Amino acid sequence: MLIRSISGVRGLSKSYLTPEISISYAKALHKYLPEGVIMSGRDSRPSGELLIDTMNQELARLGRTVIDCGIVPTPTVQFMVHNTEAVGGYIVTASHNPIEWNGLKFLRSDSTFFHAEDCEKLFRIVDANKDLEDSRNPGMIWQEKNAIQKHIISCVSIECIDLNRIQRKNFKIVIDAVNGAGSNALPALLESLGCEVIEINCEPNGNFTRGTEPLPEHLKELSKVVIANGADAGFAVDPDADRLAVVNEKGIPLGEEYTLVIAADGYLIETGRKENFVVNLSTSIAIDKLAETYNSHVTRSAVGEINVVNKMNEVNSAFGGEGNGGVILRECHLGRDSLVGAAMILNRMSISDSSISEIHSSLPRFEIVKDKIDIEGIDIEVVIERINSLFDDATIDKTDGIKFTWDDRWVHLRKSNTEPIIRIYAEAPDQNQALVLIDQIKKTL
Repeated sequence: MLIRSISGVRGLSKSYLTPEISISYAKALHKYLPEGVIMSGRDSRPSGELLIDTMNQELARLGRTVIDCGIVPTPTVQFMVHNTEAVGGYIVTASHNPIEWNGLKFLRSDSTFFHAEDCEKLFRIVDANKDLEDSRNPGMIWQEKNAIQKHIISCVSIECIDLNRIQRKNFKIVIDAVNGAGSNALPALLESLGCEVIEINCEPNGNFTRGTEPLPEHLKELSKVVIANGADAGFAVDPDADRLAVVNEKGIPLGEEYTLVIAADGYLIETGRKENFVVNLSTSIAIDKLAETYNSHVTRSAVGEINVVNKMNEVNSAFGGEGNGGVILRECHLGRDSLVGAAMILNRMSISDSSISEIHSSLPRFEIVKDKIDIEGIDIEVVIERINSLFDDATIDKTDGIKFTWDDRWVHLRKSNTEPIIRIYAEAPDQNQALVLIDQIKKTL
């Protein structure tokens, strides 16, 4: 089956998201977007080459000019839309899904992902699948060779970092790009920031030699290389490089949640501003506790990048993100960006002589546990009703699934936007307390 949601479309590339199917999405995108240039790009999955070529050719047949960025991070395509007159774009990627999957993400003219109503309208056009005649004036497909370099220039120029100070530190950083779309971009960015770069899994060939998500259990090789080389830190990304995870100088993964917290800490120190950070419901409570110490505030949205972005626009926030390692900085563009995240982490490291482990230890400390159950045969609304009264001393939020919150812990159950599963996340001062919350939920189910 194809999974269609606010995150776009995902499916197994051999049976569901085939080149033939992708044509219907190209036609729908042509009909939905206003006249003008369309930007495209992809991650490194082998199946992506034929998918993007097929869609680009179809768009050109219909009269569109397409600027193809090739294998680049998802945020690079967003950046290119943001900084050109493109009316929108698309990325061929299944993000953190395994290699047998692929997917499509769609961009508006403001470089943000399609809103829920955009997706609904696009999917209706796809389902109608009307034939479209060749344009009298066929479009052209332009290969953009410098998208990554343009993106890097923007990242090293952002206001909330001190480029010269970072360069003077000469950090030694190990990068694990999982042979994905960040394989060229992340090393190039760090070299421009004056870092000595050690690369592992930095061939953009789609051979995902570790788990695709940059979770601690997938970063054992990175940890070993950090220790062996006496590096200051290790950086890891997912296949489309919109998420960043950090390993400290001792080879210990800090967890994706702390990417956003460390970046926010540096942002607050560097700018001296009071900020209204926007994060999703499943993001660490550590960001709330950090914000309190700087007289700042946190606003929460439903899970999903576009939900965070929409809330950022609603409350006029300059900084937001998701606890999966996704940092969003309005100044660059409104999307999760591992390049922006890496620059901001290095900036925080450059502010003092403290190691990344010392910086991490100075922050509010919580442990998050992420679990999931198969959705087959389960009605999410029935599940929510069943556990609604499970915790009578908690604050309840039903914005996205159901979340129970206390002062120093929470548990959140919701249907995934990208996989046929229900996610159950919990956070508490220690792992055992978080596990207890998840166990209570699962026993009730």
